[in-house]
This record gives sequence, structure tokens and C-alpha cells, in this order.
Amino acid sequence: MTKIVNHWIGGKTVEGASGTYGPVTNPATGEVTTKVAFATVDEVDAAVAAAKEAFTTWRHSSLAQRTGILFRFRALLDAHREELAELITAEHGKVHSDALGEVARGLEIVDLACGIPVQLKGELSTQVATRVDVAAIRQPLGVIAGITPFNFPAMVPMWMFPIAIACGNTFVLKPSEKDPSASLKLAELLAEAGLPDGVFNVVQGDKVAVDRLLEHPDVAAVSFVGSTPIARYIHTTASANGKRVQALGGAKNHMLVLPDADLDAAADAAVSAAYGSAGERCMAISAVVAVGSIGDELVAKIRERAEKVKIGPGDDPSSEMGPLITKEHRDKVASYVKGAADEGCEVVLDGTGFTVEGYERGHWIGLSLLDRVPTTAKAYRDEIFGPVLCVLRAETYEEGVALINASPFGNGTAIFTRDGGAARRFQLEVEAGMVGVNVPIPVPVGYHSFGGWKDSLFGDHHIYGNDGTHFYTRGKVITSRWPDPSETPAGVDLGFPRNH
Repeated sequence: MTKIVNHWIGGKTVEGASGTYGPVTNPATGEVTTKVAFATVDEVDAAVAAAKEAFTTWRHSSLAQRTGILFRFRALLDAHREELAELITAEHGKVHSDALGEVARGLEIVDLACGIPVQLKGELSTQVATRVDVAAIRQPLGVIAGITPFNFPAMVPMWMFPIAIACGNTFVLKPSEKDPSASLKLAELLAEAGLPDGVFNVVQGDKVAVDRLLEHPDVAAVSFVGSTPIARYIHTTASANGKRVQALGGAKNHMLVLPDADLDAAADAAVSAAYGSAGERCMAISAVVAVGSIGDELVAKIRERAEKVKIGPGDDPSSEMGPLITKEHRDKVASYVKGAADEGCEVVLDGTGFTVEGYERGHWIGLSLLDRVPTTAKAYRDEIFGPVLCVLRAETYEEGVALINASPFGNGTAIFTRDGGAARRFQLEVEAGMVGVNVPIPVPVGYHSFGGWKDSLFGDHHIYGNDGTHFYTRGKVITSRWPDPSETPAGVDLGFPRNH
């Protein structure tokens, strides 16, 4: 029997009313294992209505009550991490260890949310004028919508809803229809932890559900992670409907390797960061810029390591890289490699013919490595989101940084060098939101914020960390005066208020 994934509204599973379902495949076998319900406008409205009703009481819950539930959720999440990782591997295809890592990084944000009282502390200035005090507080917004991608079906939602809920908001999640089961498992664990009905809801679906959330008058804010074209659409549409928006877009992350770098360490990092999770990461390194005369040696070292990577089903403990999410995506990624030579690239490794014995219908592609890639090539210009690494050459540090800064993306970047002065220059001069120094994937820890520059971010706020708390709350300043009972009334004064 085919498994069916439905919605979670008002604290319980709700079967899809539309009769429309999308297929969910096991990427390693190509088999359709699950059907996911696609929400109608009415079902989205029901989820938002449940969240709106829950907000009337949840917003007034104590910080102790909220964090108590989140602590219990964290314990349950920790206890069920293996089960959650298995769901991720079955629908996304990433290897089990990578899925476990995703859950662990999501747990970091739950940890942060458990400490939300520190983030929500207000400010008080006493005696700013005679017997006048001024306080600044932060209050929740209302119903938050989260729209999340297929590549991290557990972690990215946990970048959003734990902080939103801890701040007193309610939440409606629209996960990717390609791997939806993790979202329902998170909903079940939240309910088991004691979260009141309606505070967290899940609507499965496609563009119909997304567009309704973007235009719904009762949705106060939208958090999104995905590709740049969709991030731009989310930001434009939701903003036009009066909503606060944070929309994290795509990336073309560069790694600058200077001549003094440890080339073995740089090659290890390039392979790990380019091909981990089959390149389906917004923080993947997809372009290496080799400076000076080191290019040939660095490419040889990368090739040597890439050829040894074991590709296979995600539930096989010996696999280091799994398949791509869908056949269509696999074919699109392969097209960049097949057309690379015609655009002036040197094809060092071509993974387009790769398959796994016994799993021939899986969405397989091998590791591809392109050298001397011109900046005009599609493989360089586009976010491929697959295991394709481009190597570019630059004569000097300055040329390399200029190349990186010319990219329309500015998500993450890295430099490999032994020169502290060069590293310091790089972190100040490069135009990207997250920078690694001898660290290939500089994803910040939970108590710092995640986000890029340029076409990698639409909106004013990064995600999680202090930016997350500020995004999910709004400030209010209260000026109060309590006259002394013996004070003589000041009388009418039409002049501009003065502090004295």
C-alpha cells in the first residue's frame, strides 16, 4: 500500500479534501512510495484560522510555559532522531549520517529557542524626566508562515518555527512536496511535548498553498528558503500584501585557494563541500578559484579524492553520497556537464553515465569536475544544485576576489591560506553574508544568524540567531508617568513635550 501524507491542522491529522496528490519517490529506487495531499485554498484557510485562534491565548502564555514545552520537544526530538533521519533518507536520498547531521543542526536552534527569555528581555530607562520611565519590549506578530525546501526537510523548518513559537507566535508550515514526511513527524513530537492545538500546523501542497499563504490577510509574516527566482517572487508577493518577509535564495559559493594554502587540506575541503549531500545544499562549494600556479596540482588532488567517493543508497552505511531528489533534477544537472565542453570548460570528471547496480531506476549521477571554466559558461552562472564542481583560474588574490564579487550571489564563501593578513583582507573585502577561513562550509552556529547578500537574500533579516528573534517580534516603547499624590497638576501646556 502506498503511504499517504496529509495535513496537520488544529492539533490533528486532516485528510486532503481536494483528491489531488503528488508522488513522493525513493530517490535510490525511483519507486513512488508515498502520496502527499495537495491543499486547497479552503484547507490553507482552515490552518491559518486554527493558528489565529490559538494565537489569542498562546501570545499570553508565560515564557516558562513556552520554554517548558520546547525543552520537552527537544528531548523527544533527540530520542527520535534516528527515526527522523530514516524518513529524510527515504524521501530525500541523502546518506543516513548526513540526515542525522541535519537533525543535529536543527536541534541547535531548538536549544536557542529554549533560552528565548534572554533574547526577549526588554529595556528600562528610569527617570528620563521627572517621575517618567521609558520601557522597550518586544511582542509577537501573530500567524507566521514558513515555506521550506526539499534539501533539508527537518533542519530548515527548525530554523523557523522553534524561535517563532518561543516568541509567542503561531505557525503554519508549507514543506516541500518532494519529502513531506519529516514535517508531520515534527508536528507529532510537538503535540506529544504538550504544544496547544493550533500553535503549529502543516499544510502540504504546491503553488496553490504557497500563493494563498502569501496573500492571506491573517498571515503576518513569511519565512522562506529556496531558489533565488522563487525567493524574489515570495518577497515581492508577500510584501505587496503587507507582510514582513525573510526570503533566503540561492547561491554560487566560491572557495578561494591561495598559493600558500595546504593543498591537501584544500582538496579535502573542496570534495567534502562540493559533493556532500550530492551538492544539494545552498552552502555547497560549487566554484573553486585557484590563484597563481597551483591550479593543475589542486585539480589533480581533487580528482584523486573525488574518484574514491562511494555512491550508493542512503541507507547503506558504506555510501558517502546518495542520489538526487528526482529524475527531472538529475537530468537537469547532467545537462550542465554534457554542455560544458562546448562552452569552453575542460571536463576532468563526467559523472553523467553513473548508475548503481541493482538500483538502475534510481536518480543517480556521479561526481563531475570541470576545470578552466569561463565565467560565461552556464555551469558557472547558474546554481546547479548537484555534484558538479567548477574550477576557475586567477593570477592574483585581487583578481580572485573581484571574480567572486562579480557574482550575483553572495551566500557563503571561503578562503584557504596560511597568510593571516590575506585572510583578514578577504573577510572584509568579499561580498558575501557568511565567510569561512580554512572552513569550507561556514554555516553559523545557532546563536549567530544565517543569511547571504545580494541575490541570496530578499528582506532585511537573516534567519535564526538575534535576527530571527527580531524578525518574529516587533518593538514597542512605553513611556509612563506616575505623579506623586502631593504633586500640583501642571495644567494645560500646548508646547512640544520636553524632558526635564
